[in-house]
Amino acid sequence: MKRKLLSIAAALCFIAGAKAQTSYGFKAGVNFAKLEMSGSNVSVSTNSTTSFFVTGYADMPLANNFSIQPGVSLQGKGGTFPNEFVLEGGTGDDVKVNLMYIEIPVNFVYNIPTGNSGNFFIGAGPYAGIGIHAKAKQGNVSEGSSFSDAGFKTFDAGLNFLGGYKLSNGFLINGGYGLGLTNTAKETFGGASVKNRVFSVGVGYQF
Repeated sequence: MKRKLLSIAAALCFIAGAKAQTSYGFKAGVNFAKLEMSGSNVSVSTNSTTSFFVTGYADMPLANNFSIQPGVSLQGKGGTFPNEFVLEGGTGDDVKVNLMYIEIPVNFVYNIPTGNSGNFFIGAGPYAGIGIHAKAKQGNVSEGSSFSDAGFKTFDAGLNFLGGYKLSNGFLINGGYGLGLTNTAKETFGGASVKNRVFSVGVGYQF
């Protein structure tokens, strides 16, 4: 599955390279991630955990001020569980669960010019990802494992929402929200589901 995702990303970048006025960029920043658990008409979220993201993308104009941005992204997600969940050998601290994914986002972006200084941008689009590493930490005790051993499915998919400001020199400031639509729990009890929720802020540069 990872190989298929990378092949899709390579194909998208090849298509992007064939288009006139295509530009390329990267973004990096901080993720504030939660896991939302729902079932039996009840929904609760973990506390947030802090991680990071790094994204490379191509910007392909489709119309005036409107473009599509396929890319490849490394995304840190997860959540913080209260101290009732105790790891073996752990302390009474909260349990931080970090989930690392390789994702392929495909965002549709609209630019709002603000004169010679730059432009605001807003966008949205789907993403699909594969989990590559899971880690739980409580105090000084840390456990790294595969997604399966940690009780999570490796596949995740959902929607991205983004916005920000890009200066005329290519530097940009951005924020976003990732809405997971896939139940990532390996096993469900009573029909409960677990989905990713991620707020992000960062900076980048578009060439």
